[in-house]
Amino acid sequence: MGITKRSLKRALAVTLAVILGVTVTGLSSVGEMSVQASGRPVSIDSCLISGTDVVCQLSAKSVPSGDDGNFYIYADEVYQDGPTGQIVATVKAGKSATAVFPLNHNTPESNLSRKFLVAIKRDGQMIQVSDEHYITNPEAMAAFTSVRMTVGIKGLLPDVTRLSTKEIQDLGIQQAVYNMCVDDICSDVSVPGAIPFAYNGQTYYFDGTTVKSYDSLIKHMNNNGIQVTMVLLNNGKGAFSQDLVHPLAKDGTECPGYALNVAEAAGTNHLKAIGAFLGQRYSGTLGYGQVDNWILGNEVNARTSWWYINSDSLELNVNTYVKAFRIIYNEMKSMNASVQIYNSIDQEWNRKSNAGSFLAKEYLDKFNYFMIREGNIDWGLSYHPYNSPLYDPYAWHGLAEWVHEGLTTPYITMQNIDILINYMHRPEFLNPAGEVRSISLAEVGFTSSFGTAEQEASVAYGYLKAASLPDVDAFMLFRHTDNAHEMTSNLALGLVDLEGNKKPAYTIYKNLGTENEASAKARASQIIGMDIDQMISQNIIWTR
Repeated sequence: MGITKRSLKRALAVTLAVILGVTVTGLSSVGEMSVQASGRPVSIDSCLISGTDVVCQLSAKSVPSGDDGNFYIYADEVYQDGPTGQIVATVKAGKSATAVFPLNHNTPESNLSRKFLVAIKRDGQMIQVSDEHYITNPEAMAAFTSVRMTVGIKGLLPDVTRLSTKEIQDLGIQQAVYNMCVDDICSDVSVPGAIPFAYNGQTYYFDGTTVKSYDSLIKHMNNNGIQVTMVLLNNGKGAFSQDLVHPLAKDGTECPGYALNVAEAAGTNHLKAIGAFLGQRYSGTLGYGQVDNWILGNEVNARTSWWYINSDSLELNVNTYVKAFRIIYNEMKSMNASVQIYNSIDQEWNRKSNAGSFLAKEYLDKFNYFMIREGNIDWGLSYHPYNSPLYDPYAWHGLAEWVHEGLTTPYITMQNIDILINYMHRPEFLNPAGEVRSISLAEVGFTSSFGTAEQEASVAYGYLKAASLPDVDAFMLFRHTDNAHEMTSNLALGLVDLEGNKKPAYTIYKNLGTENEASAKARASQIIGMDIDQMISQNIIWTR
């Protein structure tokens, strides 16, 4: 699913008014992968910011022989591979070593979002002897550590054209999710009102009108005690953001979302500036509002829809996404230590409805592999547990063909969401502190096209199931108001119809999580034909 750009821009106008083995390590040139040999003898155990320096701890099971007995530490940009970047430190080769070099933050030689590797000189040639590793504590240099606005999981994609109705407040919404397109925020010095941002030796510009519209929306939510999550998208249409479209996405294919350009210097540097600008501006300390959570892309395993690259290679696609993720993570957290960054996958766990997509499970596994291999960080998981098919009206009573109780299930919906939660408890998925990562159910909706009662009960079931799981940090209902285009596919997902009338689902969502929750549970139990608390607490999965 996802929020359309057209509705985004229209809404904003209103708002202004009111991851060893044979592994792939990256793109060596456009469309080519650099495959490195297994069993590299040197390990970069950590790369950490310490004051104005970067400290890398190295270890070696066996010290590789070289011409001069030295280890050379290279800093590569994400689009470089092997010993091709800059040598930032030279240390004596040994079973253990420490390399220290300047961070050079906010200079043309900034190492904040670069990747590091160890090489030796043999027969006059530089040979890579370690895997790559990124800085994993960018928050250590953050100017701000904002207090997160965490009050509850009850979320919504708001219809900002209806802010004046006070429905957001009436519903008791605690979180809001919204889209931000790089197409819309990037600008040029020639555009009146453009906001300059000097970073890493260059000046970048952001569209003043659009950015101020976001300021208005975010502050409105904050002022009402609502935590904000922003989804950062690349629609590939902006006049001043073409350098952000990956070269392998420029084949004329029309998609709502394109992979970000981490294959070339211009796009990579622009992306760094965007991450820094947004992390700083929306830190909650400069008067522009606070965004606690950023989601990079939308359902990025859906390659031909939301993270387009003209290749069906899982390795290439995930590797490209990981590079963009590292940049956004390090740049944003270097500004605001408290900000949380999420990936985004859909509900197609072991079955794909589109041949151009990747399975959500295989994408998640490969993403985590790269992350662990190149330095574990505290990334979060954004998951979209829609019914299958999307227009199925029964959140509690899915089709047996699609909803199973084990890891082989074709889809993970709200019915069997515990499968995902348990999967994220596996040791290899834990964050650097050994904890379960933040899990945001950042987009899920239920249709009223086949009856308002079914939508009522589905909304209640979905929210209460999420609320019963301590590892779920957000339940974002999609959406506030019906969308006419979606309705042609029987997806009347709004709490309010096109005429502005509140559906019964509005009232039941309003009552959930409040002193009136008992009445909401009673109504849902009546529709379902079983006590909803019992169904959820005993994890009863009905299928048909």
